[in-house]
Amino acid sequence: MAAERGLFIYGIVPSDVEPTPDAEGVGNPPGEVTAIRHGEVAALVSEVGLAEPMGRPADLTAYERLLDGTAEVAPVLPVRFGTVVTGEDAVGELLAAHQERFAADLAELENRRQYTVHGRFDEQEFIGEFLTENRAAAELADQVRGRPEVESREQRIRLGEMISQAVELRREAQNAALIDAVGRHTVANAPRQPSHELDAVNVAFLVGADDEEEFIRAVEEFAEQRRELIRMRLLGPLAPYDFVGAHQLVE
Repeated sequence: MAAERGLFIYGIVPSDVEPTPDAEGVGNPPGEVTAIRHGEVAALVSEVGLAEPMGRPADLTAYERLLDGTAEVAPVLPVRFGTVVTGEDAVGELLAAHQERFAADLAELENRRQYTVHGRFDEQEFIGEFLTENRAAAELADQVRGRPEVESREQRIRLGEMISQAVELRREAQNAALIDAVGRHTVANAPRQPSHELDAVNVAFLVGADDEEEFIRAVEEFAEQRRELIRMRLLGPLAPYDFVGAHQLVE
């Protein structure tokens, strides 16, 4: 008996978007990506087995690669990763139900793409600065230095809590400073949750095509001013994952 098949939905695009012949989807082997159209919009999809496990790193990479590549040439509304429906009729019904909203959202995203700025504190540099500025923390550090962990457990916990609080406060300040420094070159921003305890900045920006060069230059200047303290990287251009509601297409 043949395994049941379904359609994995990647994103919503204008109806005139055509996947390239070499576009590869999720699955093993990768599925062929096609477009299902309804009126002014279309869904990028590929066939997958309904019993096939999803969520492998290779699947997430394929999903992001397809959406990010699409965003370089056309507006796209990412659909939540792992969204699978039973067939073309189901896709058509979803597009019909949300066509006006999707068309309006795509129009707003025309010539706009996401960039994400992520930075992490250099641990030694941060702690060194913190202990220099905070006398109580420095005294605790002196108390635990060279002592067995069992004997200095209470002091180590208190010191760790103080450092954690300092990181959080500094993170909030750095995120605000980043938004202030580059905001004039962006359409919108979306602060993101930290992905690591030493995260210094993590903010997504929606940037218009005409402002990309100035935005990148402003990010580079911000990073250069903090290069000893923060290891920063700029990710993008990306699909606008943090600026659309298309992930709610299927609950």
